[in-house]
Amino acid sequence: MTLASNSSQILYDHIRRVLFDAQRNVSHAVNTAMVHAYFKVGRLIVEDEQHGETRAEYGKETLTHLSKRLTLEFDRGFSHQNLQNMKQFYLCFQNCHTLSGKLSWSHYILLMRLDDKQARKDIL
Repeated sequence: MTLASNSSQILYDHIRRVLFDAQRNVSHAVNTAMVHAYFKVGRLIVEDEQHGETRAEYGKETLTHLSKRLTLEFDRGFSHQNLQNMKQFYLCFQNCHTLSGKLSWSHYILLMRLDDKQARKDIL
């Protein structure tokens, strides 16, 4: 390998590392933004359903209607079940400042299934 080709390979490797780091940072930023957005969506749903009361009315079709409208506009990710998950997300983690930027939405879905609130906190 000549000096010029060795230098070219080193340059390529550095640029490649910069691009991979940028891709990872973008992916992390998008994940964090979506987790916070889902938290806010959950809060808005809870606030709308409860109207300041400690419990929501039963039988409201809010999530079904929201799911249909949001899916039409944003495509995937807004099924009735996922909106229910967002609502539960807010109810489980009512302080968004305690959310970890290291966890994905999938991680939070798993954490919400833990019955033990202390175990949930310990993981965070």
